[in-house]
Order: sequence, then structure tokens, then C-alpha cells
Amino acid sequence: FFSNITFRLSPPPTSQLRSHREKPLSCRGLDLPPSTTNCLFENRTMNSFALLAMLCGLSSAGISYAFQPINRQPLHQRSSLHVASPLSSTSNKQPGTAKLDVDWEDLGFEFRATNSHVRLTYKDGQGWGEPELVKDPYINLHIGATSLHYGQTCFEGLKAFCHEDGEVYMFRPEENAKRMQSSCRRIMMPELPTETFVNAVKQAVSDNIEYVPPYGSGGALYIRPLLFGSGPRIGLQPADEYTFLIMVIPVGDYYKGGLASPVDCLIIDDFDRAAPRGVGHVKVAGNYAADLLPNMLSKQKGYQIGLYLDAASQTQVEEFSTSNFVGIDNVNKRLITPKSPSVLPSITNKSLMQVARDMGYDVQEREIPFEELASLDEVLAVGTAVVITPVGSVTRFQKNGDGKPTEIKYDYGKEIGPTTLKLYEKVRAIQNGEAGDVHGWNVPLN
Repeated sequence: FFSNITFRLSPPPTSQLRSHREKPLSCRGLDLPPSTTNCLFENRTMNSFALLAMLCGLSSAGISYAFQPINRQPLHQRSSLHVASPLSSTSNKQPGTAKLDVDWEDLGFEFRATNSHVRLTYKDGQGWGEPELVKDPYINLHIGATSLHYGQTCFEGLKAFCHEDGEVYMFRPEENAKRMQSSCRRIMMPELPTETFVNAVKQAVSDNIEYVPPYGSGGALYIRPLLFGSGPRIGLQPADEYTFLIMVIPVGDYYKGGLASPVDCLIIDDFDRAAPRGVGHVKVAGNYAADLLPNMLSKQKGYQIGLYLDAASQTQVEEFSTSNFVGIDNVNKRLITPKSPSVLPSITNKSLMQVARDMGYDVQEREIPFEELASLDEVLAVGTAVVITPVGSVTRFQKNGDGKPTEIKYDYGKEIGPTTLKLYEKVRAIQNGEAGDVHGWNVPLN
């Protein structure tokens, strides 16, 4: 008696194909539609006699086959009852045609189920396997996986946009591939080649094309690549197996209508985001776990966002909780952003800096003393999810010798600054195909 058997059915030679293409083929419980060319049936249970009869029937119909017991492989490689499909085109599906529980303009930024995710597995000695589309959103993971015990996990975030002509473009996916490779080097995971990364992104978007928000809705398809150690280790060492996933989610503007009203920011003095020679410069999961408590405490005090200073001296501006810091000096037409080995290089920030240069601004990546906040006209928190969050004030409660805190507050106004608005509108216009893509940032899906 066999359980959890996987069968991959391949097309017969062309000479035999016509004998069954005009009608469905049924063979021992496997019903194949006329259009079948290559299918994977997983987790079928049958006894050896039924298995033999099925294979004989397939052979007589001219269909080649391959099968393997799934329970001879590590369980964490496949989720139960999932169907993996060949990586194919999107047929006649179009962006913005999925049926959702809300209007496209009201999506917000939250999880929503889609058709599938892309999955690849890496094994020592074998390298990266072939990508597959998986419908089941759950995974089986070994209890000894290094991602669970030692934090061998990194991820990325990017977006795909539908342009007015109905075509879909991804925004700078090669940059995300490079940044993930940097994360992999730091925590000893196998690097995914840029071409493999970008192709996997395209495959995930293609199979979920109807979930790409339509042009004019203000939305995008958020793309979340994730790489983690799935092989078991009990000692501190890299895994022998890794799993790479790409999930996609339709999202709207992080703040309804685009830019939010400026938010109040609190300097976080009681916690550090990252050590100077730690992992702050790479996008590993632990960096975000470390911010959960400070982020919650800041919000409880009435501040929507927190800003970290450098861990060594607490004198230099570094990074917001989940976003890069950008300061604008309108008098001198200058944009500044921190240069630090503890700051994650933001692809959105990189894009904004280039747009600012195009606009004639003096763009400086350098150390920014806390006191320099007093000379700025506009402050921005920038990242993939939101693009830009305007900051209306920055407050710090600095302890004195007597232990009593002194409040230091820098105000930037309750209205969105003119440079903030220009930068936001320019980047969004490029992403939506409404402005010339002179730097070649938009990568077409097809």
C-alpha cells in the first residue's frame, strides 16, 4: 500500500497525441482534460495493483510518466495536498479582473490570498532546483530547520504596476536580487542568481496577473521574495537545504489617497536597531523582530514612527523603524541621507536620490548629526511599501544628570512639503508609466 505518491505526466509523441486530445482521458481515477500537456498529481494513495494498472493504462494511451514516493524526501520540501504546476503563461487573464471583497481603490496594505506562490529548493551538491507554482499557502518545515533556530532567513519587497496600455511592469527587480545576494553572503546562505530571481518574480506575477490592480486605482501587486534555511541543524552551522518562495499580494496606497499627513516621530533612545558591525545593512528577519517592542512603545506614547540613532554614540541619525531617513534643505536645494554600515540600502531611497539629482538637488550620503535636524525643512521616511511618509516633527526626551528628561522637538509643519510632493509624484509617475523611464527602472513582464 502506497501513500503520498507523486505522479508527473508528460505529453506523448506528436504521432500519438491526436488519439486522446479531442476528449478527456480517464485512467484509474486520474482525469486528464483534453488540453493536458504536463501535470503533477500529488499525495495520491493506492495499493500496488492499482498503481500498476494505472501505469499500464497510461502507457497504452501514449502518455509517458514519472513518479516517486514523496515520503522518501524530507517532509519540509513540500506542503501537504498542494498542486505544483508547470510554469506557464497567464492564458487570457488580464490585470485587475480578480474578484475581491473590496473595490481596487480600497485595498489598503494587508494580506489577501492569490492563486499561487513560486517555490525553489536548494540542496548542497545539487544547487538550485527548478521553480514550481504552488497553490497551497502552507509549508511543512523540519523542526530542526536553521531558519527556526538560528534565524537563517532573509526577504525582499518590490512591486509590479499596470500601465495605461494594460501591460505590467516590475520596478527595479534586479536591485532586489542584488540586495538579497548581499543578505545571503552575510548569513551564509546560497545566493540566487539575478536571472533566476527575476524570472521567478515574473512567474509569480504571471500566474497571479488578475490580482495586479488596474491602472488608475493607485494600487500595485506587492511581491515578497523569502529565502530561509529549511534543512535541519542542531549545532550552529549553515543548513544543507534552503527554500526560496515568492508570494504576491494586491495592495493599495499605504495611506489612502497617496501621501499621508505628516506623522510625529520619536527618537528611540532605550533600544538599538543594529550594531555597527552587525546585520543592519542586510534585510534579515531578525532586524524587524528587534523593532517590534520599541515600535509598539512609541505608538503607545502617541508617535506613529520611531527613529534610531547610531548604537555606538547615540549622536548620528541612522534609520526609522522600517524606512530610510531623508532630509531636505530647500534653501540650499540639498537632500541628505545617512551613510552608515548599519543602515539597509533602500531601493526606494536610491531611486529618490536619482530623481532628486535629476531635479538639480545636491544629494549627499554622509553622517548626519542629531543636531542637524534643526536645520532641515522637510523630513521623509522612505521605503517600498509607502514610498514616502512625510514627518511633521521629531521629538527626543534626553536624560539630564538628575535623571529628568528634557524634551527636544524639531517641527517641520503639518502640511506636506513641496519637495516631498515633487519627489513622490515623480517616482509614482515613473512606476505607473506616466513619466519617461530614462533610467530603465521598469522591467516588462512580457
